[in-house]
Amino acid sequence: MRIREVEFGNVDVTKLTPEDVQRFIQQAAAQLMALPGNQAEYDIPSLTLNPESPLNGKKIIYLGSSVTLGQAALNTSFVEVLNAQDGVEYLKEAVNGTSMVDRDGMGLSYIKRIKTIDPSYPADAFVCQLSTNDATQNFPLGELSASKDPETFDTLTIIGAMEYLIDYAQKTWNCPIIFYTGTKFLHPLYGQMVDALYEIQKKWGIEIIDLWNDEEMNAETDENYDLYMNDPIHPTKAGYVKWWTPKIRAGLIEILK
Repeated sequence: MRIREVEFGNVDVTKLTPEDVQRFIQQAAAQLMALPGNQAEYDIPSLTLNPESPLNGKKIIYLGSSVTLGQAALNTSFVEVLNAQDGVEYLKEAVNGTSMVDRDGMGLSYIKRIKTIDPSYPADAFVCQLSTNDATQNFPLGELSASKDPETFDTLTIIGAMEYLIDYAQKTWNCPIIFYTGTKFLHPLYGQMVDALYEIQKKWGIEIIDLWNDEEMNAETDENYDLYMNDPIHPTKAGYVKWWTPKIRAGLIEILK
């Protein structure tokens, strides 16, 4: 598989009129609907439930941004696929463009939004996206705190924000805390974030579903990659159904067994 580089548009969104924004949304939706990877055969209603799935009836909280939302798959992601195929019940808190670092850009940060999730939800797991936005916005990586005191977490750094999220989730839901990564693309900071996850794991005992370093996924053919991904970060419906979800499912089964 040829590893793709993230490309950025040159549109100044601050100069767009409401009409420009609406036109852009309509054009983007039409382009996404036309993708081979977003055709009807990959729609959620076409999927079949496996009542024997070890995940059937599990309740999972998901926190993330566009990849968890399913931005390039018309707002359906592995979350809905696991619900349709495995009977996983869920709460999904996902907003495009948001970061773990506590700076509000296109929406409230993960830290602000985790506090809006029902603390009484009987979660079997808490799954957090290792946000690509923190990398593409070049936020500082930071360092592990010397303690588990939240007052020592620098939430304006990536590692500090992750420590805050882990601490809050553990105290609130008392369930396995799982971070999942994106598949590989060309951006050095995101690779450093993946490496940092393993240092965080040593301190906090979190679980990791690592698509970034998965040899099988990195050996995918270019033809399949073009079907599965709209860009180096965002899967299509086919990408979630056929490529990402099987790996995430296997990881969840192993963690929750």
